[in-house]
Amino acid sequence: MRIEKYAAIDIGSNAIRMLIANAINNNGHIVFSKNALVRLPIRLGNDTFTFGYISKKNIKRILEAINAFKLIMKIHNVIDYSAYATSAMREAKNGLDIVELIKNKSGIKIELIDGKKEAKLTSSLNLYKNFRKDINFLFVDVGGGSTEFSIIQNGKRVVEKSFKIGTVRNLNKNISDLSLNNIKKWITDQTKKFKKLSIFGTGGNINKIHRITNTEYQKPINYKTLYLLYKKMSELRYDQRIIKYQLNPDRADVILPALKIYLLAMKWSKSSEIFVPKKGLTDGMIEELYNKNLNI
Repeated sequence: MRIEKYAAIDIGSNAIRMLIANAINNNGHIVFSKNALVRLPIRLGNDTFTFGYISKKNIKRILEAINAFKLIMKIHNVIDYSAYATSAMREAKNGLDIVELIKNKSGIKIELIDGKKEAKLTSSLNLYKNFRKDINFLFVDVGGGSTEFSIIQNGKRVVEKSFKIGTVRNLNKNISDLSLNNIKKWITDQTKKFKKLSIFGTGGNINKIHRITNTEYQKPINYKTLYLLYKKMSELRYDQRIIKYQLNPDRADVILPALKIYLLAMKWSKSSEIFVPKKGLTDGMIEELYNKNLNI
């Protein structure tokens, strides 16, 4: 048996996180297991989606976070890492300058990835290995700055699309009717040929919702349960949601817009259930990193 450690750093719109995972090779059978997960509530989206650039205060916090991650990777004896930045960094006017600054100050290389690559990574085929291959899925990954959709047919991803709609981006303003109509059209066009379709939901919010609803692992959440939770949460103040559902402060505000997007996706695709594999971008990054090292 051979065990190697890899790290994935995701610089998102609502938080910056690092996953350290074990890649276990047992006579050719590869298993990935989470070793450590660090999440830092640095909400870059507030800067980018309001002012168009990332503030000096948050640039300092990013650099401090990356240096901390670098030290943690060293202690864990990580053999390789990847660091990707999504909506907030790639849309910020000073995003490329920050990438260069971090490289010079820490030695950590960050890649700004587009929504298409984000969709491919988050809808890794490895997500579906424990589910029936004859079920078709609409994959929905709701992030802080964008939402990625993919169609999984017979266990294979056939098409993906990224939209600039996210929980932080739309926190202080409603999603425009035009944006909603574009998503509705894409979902209905891509799913109308399926008689039965289920949804795979990923992202920090749906993972938290899965816990709140006490849904068993690999069991789906039905539409009624999700709708009733949305209704109950909508009736509570921000502070009440934190206490009642034991939410982090930076989760208690964005969970409502996330719930709305998942509910609309279910409605437009005529799906009655949503599975939550509790995997996301960093898991896809780990698999990508392992395969890259395998081919070196």
